Amino acid sequence: GGGRWGGAQEPAGAGAGAAARFSILEVSFSSEEELRQLTESGLIVSHVYEGLAEVYAGGEGLAALDALGLPYAFLGFDGDAAKAAGDGYHDYASLTADLQAFAAAYPDISRLFSLGRSVLGKELWALLITDNPDVEEDEPEFKYVSSMHGDESVGTELCLYLIDRLLSEYGGDARITALVDATAIWIVPAMNPDSLLTGRLNYNGRDLNRNFPIFSVDFSGTLFDGAPLGGAGREPETQHVMAWTAANSFVLSANMHTGAVVVNYPYDDDGLPSGADAPTPDDALFEALSLSYSMHNPPMFNNRGFVDGITNGTAWFRIRGGMQDWNYRYAGCLEVTLELAEPKMPGAALLPGLWQDNEESLLAYMESIHLGVRGLVRDRNTGAPLWASVSAGENPQRVYTDPGVGDYYRLLLPGTYDLRYLSAGYIPFVAKGVEVGGGAAVRRDVALSDGDVDGDGGVGAADIQLVVNAALGRTVNVDADVDGGGGVSATDIQAVVNRALGRG
Repeated sequence: GGGRWGGAQEPAGAGAGAAARFSILEVSFSSEEELRQLTESGLIVSHVYEGLAEVYAGGEGLAALDALGLPYAFLGFDGDAAKAAGDGYHDYASLTADLQAFAAAYPDISRLFSLGRSVLGKELWALLITDNPDVEEDEPEFKYVSSMHGDESVGTELCLYLIDRLLSEYGGDARITALVDATAIWIVPAMNPDSLLTGRLNYNGRDLNRNFPIFSVDFSGTLFDGAPLGGAGREPETQHVMAWTAANSFVLSANMHTGAVVVNYPYDDDGLPSGADAPTPDDALFEALSLSYSMHNPPMFNNRGFVDGITNGTAWFRIRGGMQDWNYRYAGCLEVTLELAEPKMPGAALLPGLWQDNEESLLAYMESIHLGVRGLVRDRNTGAPLWASVSAGENPQRVYTDPGVGDYYRLLLPGTYDLRYLSAGYIPFVAKGVEVGGGAAVRRDVALSDGDVDGDGGVGAADIQLVVNAALGRTVNVDADVDGGGGVSATDIQAVVNRALGRG
């Protein structure tokens, strides 16, 4: 399912000039407290490893760093390494040309969209790959987003390798064909096109992976609850990705970086200091999803710095305003961060080897979207698709249906779950004892009742009487189990009474 993203937006106003150069520094710290001070100083900490932190700092940032009193060494300026390694990588023009060529060569299974324009008016390209790209279907939506940081372009190249494999082998390779037929796959190779191959920050000098709304500071609700998107005042690239995410019903996602070799999963920020584990309600699921990536990538899985090549975000180091936390908290989308190579911009001759390391991981992670439970949520009387939330057991994290189709996908580890369905104006429904295995998602379609049991267009005494009769064991010609209890009881009667009285 998922709303198809169309219309490009007008370019944002360009700044007065390119942002001031940022220094890249290697900062030494000797305790968790010093790391906490560093990550909470307002400086951009890009990576942390064995008592060293890589930090990006402008003029004021250098003063802040001096105030901390931590020793540091100057590594160079933002963008220098990217420019040196740029030969053999795609720049914006060649990336655009290749994406347009892919879409033209495979019109039956792909569509190229612009999510909007960057500070300098460049398109944020998104390629959709699926068997019926113009039709909303009962299928989950997946996304890969790369190069939020323009000096971390390995992901851009891997996206192009992946696009080529998905498109060229569709119809010939059974595995690829099945994945494309059953999934809406979105790929954004360059979220920061203005700085592609030139530097980490966007044209306005902002780190896009520190630019998303911060939970409990900028937002507390969810997309389903009607909490505002909160894009105003953010960088245009951030705004476009936020709007695109809100307009679609993404189930699983990953964003691509370099500077380390590890899968980093939420939370990056839950109020705890760097070095402290900050688990989500789906911690075990996130670990399993991260392992589904790392286990197929030998350099990553065997990384001495991270057990099995995965880490909780805050346990590594805390960042605020990151994209993966916002996706999970606001949009109900499970997202991880892929760190694909220790050098920010390894020589282009190494790219085929990096593709070999990551090819199976990229596919296996996408295929994970088909685990757990799936189904349709519809109106019991009309069959119309509903905008609903779905939660599993005592886990408070919810996923949301696509309102155009009514399809939902709740990734779950094997087990038995009670699933709770909520939709405004409808009686809450619980599907009890849904057994989830380790294979393809189990299907559980649900029809919600608004209390109009007899289907006459209103909720009143006749509906209450029907449910009462059913509870008393009398034969009725309707399904009076409106709350999913498995039989008709006082809870069904009360639910219909509440609807008749305008409650709930």
